This record gives sequence, structure tokens and C-alpha cells, in this order.
Amino acid sequence: MSDTDAVKEFARRVGMSAREAESIAQDDPRARYIKRIGEAASRYSIVAEVVSSVACNTGYRPGDRFVMDVNGNFISKLCPKRMCVYLVGQLTVPAALINERLSEGLDPNQFHFMRQVACTDCGVEREGYGQVGLKVSVRPRA
Repeated sequence: MSDTDAVKEFARRVGMSAREAESIAQDDPRARYIKRIGEAASRYSIVAEVVSSVACNTGYRPGDRFVMDVNGNFISKLCPKRMCVYLVGQLTVPAALINERLSEGLDPNQFHFMRQVACTDCGVEREGYGQVGLKVSVRPRA
């Protein structure tokens, strides 16, 4: 599928107008992104796994997993029922880095910044309440 065809299909799927779709030129980095993320979508998932949990009010425990598609959308049936904004909000940068690597045709697991993140609570030892840490990776879809 060409970049142009990928943009047209994306535009149709998300309800973009023809004029909006035409504003994305073939040499626009967004066209490359749309094409390559579309190709990766059926092959990969982003997984954030709890690696540490101390006094978590939401109840997360090591081994709990948050599974997203490559666009950063949570796949709710594969995630804990309760989603803490102070934790899942920390996944924005890793998801964006993974998206960038996929759109450039690079190994999505070779990002070096924010491979692990923690909720915004600083933890009991720093006068907070608790803290949860996540490790983020890209895994082949089952």
C-alpha cells in the first residue's frame, strides 16, 4: 500500500474529511507515520508491566499488565479494571517514542528514554502515600 493509499484509508477510518486528508502530502512525515503504524498495528502491542508496587491505593501488584495497541489505545479487556491516572498518564512519552521508532522502521524496543516509569506519587519514604513502577516494551501480538 502506498503512503497516499494509507492516508486515504486512515482518513476514512477516523472520519477525516477529503480536504483534511489531502493536506497530508506524500512526502509529509505524517504520511510515513500513518503507513508504517498501520503496518505495525497487526504485529505489535505495547505492554507496560508493573515491576514494583508499594502501598498502591489502586491495588496494582507486580505482574499486572496494561496492554495497548501501537497507537497507545488501551485494550481494556487486557488491562486491570481500575486505571489510575497518576500511573497510566506516565505512559505518554514511552508510547510516543515507540510510535516514532515504528514510523522510522526502527526496532521499537530500542528506545533508551523512559523504558521504566513510575506513578507521580513519590512514595511513603518521601512523604507520599505509595508508588508503582512500570516497565514498558513492545511485544509481538498473540
